[in-house]
Amino acid sequence: MTLETQAHTRACSIHPECAIISEHMEAQEACIKLRRTESRNQSEWMGCGSEWDGIQCWPRAEMGQVVNLSCAKILQLLTHTQGHVFRNCTKDGWSEIYPAYTMACDFGEEPEYDETSYFSTFRRVYTAGYATSLVSLILAIFVFTAFRKFHCTRNYIHINLFASFILRASAVFIKDAVLFTDETLDHCFMSTVACKSAVAFFQFCILTNYFWLLVEGVYLQSLLALTFVSQSKYFWWYILTGWGVPSIVLTIWVLMRNFYDDRVCWDDTDNPFIWWILKGPITASLLVNFLIFVNVIRILVQKLRSPAVGGSDTGNFMRLAKSTLFLIPLFGMHYTVFAFLPEDTGRDARLYVELGLGSFQGFVVALLYCFLNGEVQAELKRRLHKWHTQSRLSPTRQRITLTQISMLEKPEGQGAVAPCLASGASI
Repeated sequence: MTLETQAHTRACSIHPECAIISEHMEAQEACIKLRRTESRNQSEWMGCGSEWDGIQCWPRAEMGQVVNLSCAKILQLLTHTQGHVFRNCTKDGWSEIYPAYTMACDFGEEPEYDETSYFSTFRRVYTAGYATSLVSLILAIFVFTAFRKFHCTRNYIHINLFASFILRASAVFIKDAVLFTDETLDHCFMSTVACKSAVAFFQFCILTNYFWLLVEGVYLQSLLALTFVSQSKYFWWYILTGWGVPSIVLTIWVLMRNFYDDRVCWDDTDNPFIWWILKGPITASLLVNFLIFVNVIRILVQKLRSPAVGGSDTGNFMRLAKSTLFLIPLFGMHYTVFAFLPEDTGRDARLYVELGLGSFQGFVVALLYCFLNGEVQAELKRRLHKWHTQSRLSPTRQRITLTQISMLEKPEGQGAVAPCLASGASI
């Protein structure tokens, strides 16, 4: 692997705002090493040695030779200009650079494009997405916990999934606050306990989110395949998978980083072995969820084709399309686009999918599986009607009405689990 390839890989593996600084410093270090090597091997060399001009490295040249270089990569990242600069190797050494970088590379005091500003704007977008998800998920958990009718295994799993999304959003805010709030700090190369703790917590939340997506997939598969088996007895196995496995994986990763790769803020992926301690389980969970997703769609197609279902082909297709769209955010299928590709593949597209779309995933899941759920809407309307009726009655009439309503609700409360199972199986 060449030095340029290594620099590019490292730049893509760390935070985007650090990519420019990282590549620039590595290029400078390589040029200085090259110059030292030349000085040790120089005997009767009459030309110009390698030289770092503050932006890029000029290679060794013969006397009288004209050397041209394209605009340094750091400038191309900022301006997207493909210009060239020149220098002459004279008997007095290197000449001045012509034309100047500001002219050849269109890099003045106010460049038209600033990648750092681009990623700052992008950070504001995913911050808005995670904030929206955070509020909607908290409300969804309140709905599922406040009403006894929704207390069942399916919704308990939904609550844990919502909690993992809340932790993921909180971890993003914490990590950004620790790394990027103070602009005077060199966040690209800081190495503090707070910074490492924030990154470790962030990785834990990512793991739990993926594994609860896996639990959702396994649970739905078991509902479709094992219709007459009680799912409540497996609930603690779901808890162990969703919270226990990520805790074990993260503990191993923290120990490996602390003893074998304790550099900067632990937010790089330079060491493939240590990085795959995290990426391996995540990739495996996505692969299993993808297989479950395909199998669930297969089962739905078979059910829609059965004579008992009836209906037109167009109607059945629309039901299948609706079910598929509902399952994509629940299973995290949009993450599979880049799950099996190298880290430096499609960086911009990866950012849009994993941060842009991913930041709103919690909101979409809360919307589909709570606020747009027919049972939830019916229960909320009934409670609102009940509260509105009570507010218009006298205290004596309120007590009588409450007694009557409680007597009417007893049969419904005893069978409250049934709607959960029926709704879960009819996705």
